[in-house]
Amino acid sequence: MAKSSRIEKEKRIIEMMIRLYCHRHHDRNGTLCDDCKELLDYAQTRLSRCPFGDRKSSCRHCRIHCYSPAMRHKIRVVMRYSGPRMLFFTPIEFLKHL
Repeated sequence: MAKSSRIEKEKRIIEMMIRLYCHRHHDRNGTLCDDCKELLDYAQTRLSRCPFGDRKSSCRHCRIHCYSPAMRHKIRVVMRYSGPRMLFFTPIEFLKHL
């Protein structure tokens, strides 16, 4: 089994965070609302195009901010809510993320 790249791991984690946020705030039937789907697509596109690749630091500490200000605000809201709750819903992923 091939080892996942850092970018692929971050894509998985951001998807879990957005799904958790959307499930608790917007939609309870297991699908993402349009706003959260747009945010997920945007985040995954930005991660795919990261110029640092697997050597990247966390986006918060990056010297290149590739998110637009509006999307950066949205992702911060999602992370602020979902980050602490990941411990209860996906404890293994939470510990790996730390």
